[in-house]
Amino acid sequence: QVQLVESGGGLVQAGGSLRLSCAASGTIFSIRVMAWYRQAPGEQRELVASVTSGDRTNYADSVKGRFTISGDNAKKMVYLQMNSLKPEDTAVYFCNFHVQTRNGYSPTYSYWGQGTQVTVSS
Repeated sequence: QVQLVESGGGLVQAGGSLRLSCAASGTIFSIRVMAWYRQAPGEQRELVASVTSGDRTNYADSVKGRFTISGDNAKKMVYLQMNSLKPEDTAVYFCNFHVQTRNGYSPTYSYWGQGTQVTVSS
């Protein structure tokens, strides 16, 4: 089994910054995609940013130019640098890994962390 643990959330003023981290443990042969999702009160969970093993990134339109996702495959970690935070960014942030857990031909599995709270005040 693979476990993911997020950290770095907190309370900040609008315009401030936070850096989220997510560490994976367990048997991972290869990481295909690392991503951050968020879920705000009364809203659906949405994709914030993702990065592939080939270092291709995608961002939600609402965070482009403000957030940066980066991964470290050797450390099995993914980060989300969040700048110019807005109250609309308030949510629980979840990391998500798509991984292969053994060598050779195998399917890709998806794993989730428990989430970390980010609160942005005006």
